[in-house]
Amino acid sequence: MSTTNAEAGMKDWTDKATRERLEKDVAAVKSDIAALTDQITDALNTFANSTSKQARSGYRQARENMDTALDDVSERGSAMMGAAQEAYGSIEESLEDAITQRPLATVGLALGIGFLIGAVWRR
Repeated sequence: MSTTNAEAGMKDWTDKATRERLEKDVAAVKSDIAALTDQITDALNTFANSTSKQARSGYRQARENMDTALDDVSERGSAMMGAAQEAYGSIEESLEDAITQRPLATVGLALGIGFLIGAVWRR
């Protein structure tokens, strides 16, 4: 009988030691999972911040490019408007000079153009 009591005591002691070892292993795994969760959270936050910075940088660059393009278009439009006004002024001066130098020819030309428009209009 003493051998069975000794065997049972040994078995209880072994089961208790195994259970304690398993509890320690489970606690270590939980600790490792918590540490991995923290690392993943940090990595995701870093990625999100980096992506946000890149998006803001891209937006700023696109806005600067758009502003530059609008400035160029504005300058070109102003230059074209100036050229058109200059051409208009030049044509106006040429017509004014032609009218003052040859008034009868100008009146005859105006009558001829009026006659042609009237003839085309009737058809």
